[in-house]
Amino acid sequence: MKYEKMRAEEIRKVVLQDDTVTLEEFAAVARYHARVVPGDAFMARIDKSRALVERFLDEERPVYGVTTGVGDNVKYAVSREEASVLQKNMLRTHAVSVGEALNEEEARAIIFMIILNAGKGFSAIKRDTMELLCEILNHNLIPYAPRSGSVGYLSVEAHMALTLIGEGYFLVNGNKVPAASVLEKERLTPVTLGCKEGLVLITGTTSSTAYSLLAVYDAYSCLKHAEMAGAVAYEALHATTKALDSRIHERKGYRQQQEAAENLRILLNGSEIAEHYRDIKVQDACALRAMPQIHGAVKKLLDEVCEVFLTEMNSCSDNPLILETEDGMGEALMNGNFDGSFVATHADMLTIACANLAGLVERITDRLMNHHVNEGLPSFLIPNAGVNNGFMIIQYTQAALTAELKLLAAPASPDSITTCAGQEDPVSMAYRAGQKAYEAAEKLKYMVALELFAAEQAIDMREESERESEILAAIHDKIRETIPVISEDAYLHEYIERMYELVDSQELIRLVEDKTEA
Repeated sequence: MKYEKMRAEEIRKVVLQDDTVTLEEFAAVARYHARVVPGDAFMARIDKSRALVERFLDEERPVYGVTTGVGDNVKYAVSREEASVLQKNMLRTHAVSVGEALNEEEARAIIFMIILNAGKGFSAIKRDTMELLCEILNHNLIPYAPRSGSVGYLSVEAHMALTLIGEGYFLVNGNKVPAASVLEKERLTPVTLGCKEGLVLITGTTSSTAYSLLAVYDAYSCLKHAEMAGAVAYEALHATTKALDSRIHERKGYRQQQEAAENLRILLNGSEIAEHYRDIKVQDACALRAMPQIHGAVKKLLDEVCEVFLTEMNSCSDNPLILETEDGMGEALMNGNFDGSFVATHADMLTIACANLAGLVERITDRLMNHHVNEGLPSFLIPNAGVNNGFMIIQYTQAALTAELKLLAAPASPDSITTCAGQEDPVSMAYRAGQKAYEAAEKLKYMVALELFAAEQAIDMREESERESEILAAIHDKIRETIPVISEDAYLHEYIERMYELVDSQELIRLVEDKTEA
């Protein structure tokens, strides 16, 4: 198959050195609890940066957030004696997000992004602070942080950073527990923040990038499952594979479209059903005939946004940057690297890609169960229609999710509301853009789960004399291990959740990858 393997769950440890972190490594830490180990080169960078900022403080150089206040308070000087107090005050006053708390993987993803941002060697974080951040991940401690009320960064990160100094809360079994007691129980020691440390813990595109990385990881997975479901639909709806001819797609010019068509050909390779019906009709409806074009367009967007998110993840978005100089004196560069425009605009693109794929997924599902267009399949994919409703309302669920995805696709990045007495203008709204992308990818998982659920039911309703392709038969057998054929109306919700769990686990992706490599 023409896509990279996604085996994040197999990564047990991510060692941070000079090299970049991959999307799979990021997902391994955020979702699958891989350990984070700061290597010697990583820590050496941190130590050099820390020594420089201490020199700046001794020399009373004018450095934002070190010897000055923050935001519009930049005009006020901060003495050496007050430098550490400022950092603690910053966390307390910035921890003002509201509403429902971040879930476990959201919190882990943001903490890991803070580690990566501060660990580039330009942020002057102390060694003990970095070590505690890593230990919070490795002990799977979940800082309490409300998810709403952030424009780009600051407030959510501040809630999380408070736990490092023994303030704020961790979530333990869903309950808020004072951070000091949790750290004590885990035999972890709170840190005393030095100059600039509070600032680096809350500054940058950390939360928006964390959300966006999780979203694109899930979106890639959803597209792969949509390809599987689309191939099953080709068999179930007796579609002609002539629309997948490589000569067609070579003349369009998009690599991703060509790969999408090839993936469908691979999935259908050896299908007696597809071969039997290849020349029965002139062409199919657009949902089938243009499937490679739509899948390809989605994949192109995913590739583009993923490149941006990975670049952002492996960059430094801090302000100020603490840089070495040839004379050894160092320099602090005040800057705008914290701006989230790259992430925000591409997170919006990702949400649009999810909504576009959802539109196709819903149309395929409707075509499978709509007796007017489903090539003789039972109405709503159930025997004895009328008494039985079958899969009728599954399409309603998809219609509702598609509508929600369309609303999420409304962009956040063009919005801007000036903050901090006019000091921060414009504001990218990157946090909400990333959060929307994450929400969209989660809904898309359910969309493709429902499509696969319906497609496999359709195959069983056919009872074809011709055989499926080997790969699609293996997918069918894996699904039927936990989800039966529905022969009469039943409580469908539990089967939907099982199908979702199968999609979320990526078991079917591994099955296909193993089959195509054999």
